[in-house]
Amino acid sequence: MPTLITTDARMLDHNAGPGHPESPARLACLLRDLADYPILGTTVRSARAATDAEIETVHGAAYCAGLRAVAGRAVQLDPDTALSPGSYTAARLAAGAAVEAVDDVWHGRAENAFALVRPPGHHAERSQAMGFCLFNNAAIAAEAARRLGAARVMILDWDVHHGNGTQHIFQSRRDVLYASSHQFPFYPGTGAPDEIGTGDGVGFTVNCALPAGQADADYGAVFHDLFLPAGRAFKPEIIIVSAGFDPHAADPLAQMRVTEHGFSAMGTAMKALADECCGGKLVLLLEGGYDLHALRDSVRTCLDVLTGARDDFPHGVGPAATAAVAATRNALARVGLALPRT
Repeated sequence: MPTLITTDARMLDHNAGPGHPESPARLACLLRDLADYPILGTTVRSARAATDAEIETVHGAAYCAGLRAVAGRAVQLDPDTALSPGSYTAARLAAGAAVEAVDDVWHGRAENAFALVRPPGHHAERSQAMGFCLFNNAAIAAEAARRLGAARVMILDWDVHHGNGTQHIFQSRRDVLYASSHQFPFYPGTGAPDEIGTGDGVGFTVNCALPAGQADADYGAVFHDLFLPAGRAFKPEIIIVSAGFDPHAADPLAQMRVTEHGFSAMGTAMKALADECCGGKLVLLLEGGYDLHALRDSVRTCLDVLTGARDDFPHGVGPAATAAVAATRNALARVGLALPRT
C-alpha cells in the first residue's frame, strides 16, 4: 500500500497579507518539490472540503456560521489571524484533507498518510480562531477516527508552539491522548508540565515544556523517555501527528535547533509506535514551519520515513530535555500515573 499525500493547490488561495509568515509560499514550495522530485511509494490526491457536520464535531455551529458569513472577504480576526477571499475554502479543504487521510489509513487503502495543508489548525479553539488557525484539523481528524471506530486516538504535537486548541478540546476526555513538545514559555503561553488534563481526562494530556535551544538529541530524549512510554501505556488505535517544522534551527519564529535528521527521528519514533500498537495507522498533518528550505527538506525527510526509505530512531540525553521530561513524569506521578521506563 502506498503512503497517501492529501493536498490541494486551492489552499494557496488563503493569504493572510504581505509579510505574514503563514504565506502561500509554504505550500507552494512543497507542491513544487513533489512535482519536480516525486517520491517512490507515495500517491498524491486532491483534497475534498470537510462537511459542516465534520467540522461541527469540534467547532461550535455559531463559530462556523460566523466564518461562513465572511467567506469571500478580507477580514482581520485577531492580530495574527486574517482571512482573504479564498481562506474559508482553503480551511475547509485543509480539514477535509485531514479527514480523508484518516479514512484511507483506517480502512487500509493507504499504509500511512501526510496531509500537506494550510492554514494550520492546532491553535484553533472550539469557538475562536487563533495563531494563524481557523479550523482545528487535528481535532477534526481525531473525531473522524472516533466515528470510524477507533477507541483510542493519540495526537502527538511536535510544533514549536503549544497546541492550546487541541489540548482544550480533548483535555477532559480519556479516548484521546494529547502529547506535545514545545518551546516554553512561549506563544501561546499554555502547555506547562502540570497541565495533565481535567476531570475524567486527568493523565491524558502530556506536555513536555522545553527551554529554547534544544537540538536533535534533546528531542530524542523526549520521544524515547516520555512520548513512547506514554503511547505504549495508552495503546492508541491510530496516531495523528501535528507536524510543525518550526523547531528547525533555521526557522525565524522560534529558537530551537532541530535539523532534518531530528524530524526524521521523531517520525521514525511515531512510525515504530504505530507499527507496535495499531497496525501502522499513522497520519501526519502539516502545522507550522516558516523557513521554506527547512520546511521542504524536513517534510521530504518525514515522507521518506513514512515510505520506509529512511529510519532514524531517536536517541539523546540532553540535560535540559531530561529535566523537562522529569517535570512531566513527576506531574503525572502526583496523580498516580507513573509511566514505565524504557
